[in-house]
Amino acid sequence: MSETTETPAAAEELSQPLTIGVEAYISEEYARAERDRLWRKVWQQVGRVEEIPEVGDFLTYEILDDSLIIVRTAPEEIRAYYNVCSHRGRRLVDTPPGARDGRGSGRQFVCGFHGWRYNLEGQCTHVPEREDWQGRLGDEKIRLGAVKTDTWGGWIWINMDPDCEPLLDHLGPAAVLLAPFQLERFRYRWRRWLVFDCNWKVALEAFNETYHVPYTHPEFIPFGAFLGWSRAQGRHSNIGYDAPKGQEGDQGKLRIGGGTDARVSTAEMQNFIWENANTNTTETLVEVANRLVAELPEGTPPTEVARYWLETARREDAERGVVWPTIDPQAVAASGTAWQVFPNFQIGHGQNNMLCYSARPHGYDPDKCVFEVAVYQLYPPGEAPRTEWLHTPPDDPDWRTVLPQDFSNMAAVQQGMKTRGFTGTKPNPYRERAVANLHRNLAEYMGTGEPRDLA
Repeated sequence: MSETTETPAAAEELSQPLTIGVEAYISEEYARAERDRLWRKVWQQVGRVEEIPEVGDFLTYEILDDSLIIVRTAPEEIRAYYNVCSHRGRRLVDTPPGARDGRGSGRQFVCGFHGWRYNLEGQCTHVPEREDWQGRLGDEKIRLGAVKTDTWGGWIWINMDPDCEPLLDHLGPAAVLLAPFQLERFRYRWRRWLVFDCNWKVALEAFNETYHVPYTHPEFIPFGAFLGWSRAQGRHSNIGYDAPKGQEGDQGKLRIGGGTDARVSTAEMQNFIWENANTNTTETLVEVANRLVAELPEGTPPTEVARYWLETARREDAERGVVWPTIDPQAVAASGTAWQVFPNFQIGHGQNNMLCYSARPHGYDPDKCVFEVAVYQLYPPGEAPRTEWLHTPPDDPDWRTVLPQDFSNMAAVQQGMKTRGFTGTKPNPYRERAVANLHRNLAEYMGTGEPRDLA
């Protein structure tokens, strides 16, 4: 996870130096405009397919003024509806105090105000004293409003625009380059959320580049120095690391440590990640890394250390029913280590584990967002742990030590952007292209905020 600034990027790989204004981060007017121009027009990830396994299982999703019910209506069908009774506008499913969302299971939704009932197909099946409307309360007038729904990668996606493009068209190259990783097979290891004191874009931008790693997370420097890159991928972007010559296959999330002895540094790096982040590794990877010194002779080349470590972990996982996908090294390198899926979801993918972030507005306050972190991995069939979304304040020790380092930047950036002397962000033309690309695409929806040449 570490890198160096000593090797400059080739000139032809550099994008035009740009600057981005602060309106998108701090303007309440901009935050209010996002509802109609962005959030009601774009595909959003709202949960995992396995979270609602049985017919009648449902969860809710809220984005500004809109609340949605996502429900399994048949063994192979998931639908989404606006979470509002067609009678007087009361929400059908309430979110319990302190919870991320509302969840449950049943064959109907009943309004707690006047008892109107709706089935899983969104039809209103019961209106008390319906005859009083003198035949003018037609079925189509009182059914639940439907929302476009689709699935990809094991996630459920919704779009409130009835004329939206298909989900796979929206995902574009991300869906193609991530397909070999079989993300639908992954399951939660843990998941946490909080309301954070920064704009949702500031939260995402804390993780969609590698430029910050040696300065925010200096603990990773001893484990190796890889130059990080960022690439615009149409509406989306991805990030990753260049590998030293001869280690081109070592460009994915599962990388060995640097230093004079890759056996030692790999074990040190895996132990550090497991204990201080509990994110981009698994127990099997840690256990095998800790045996490298005993099982490989001193002087083993880094490429051989990497091969032995990953092949051994793959074999031992397979013996307990965890089968990693087989992915061509070139596909691993091209996919990078994380994708920023426009507008607000990051997928940090690996062959056997995954770290994902998402952020969305918390009301219309541009200084706050709902920020979510989820770690996934592969498990033997039926052995994934039972998890739920845990509200975890930023100072909670369960965040360990690495993520709080990022949190300290997020809140500080939000406040710093309001300073009179700040003239706008100036992303690195090689390492932070994801930041500029996010705002370039936002501007297409919002009609403002296009990155400008840094004159």
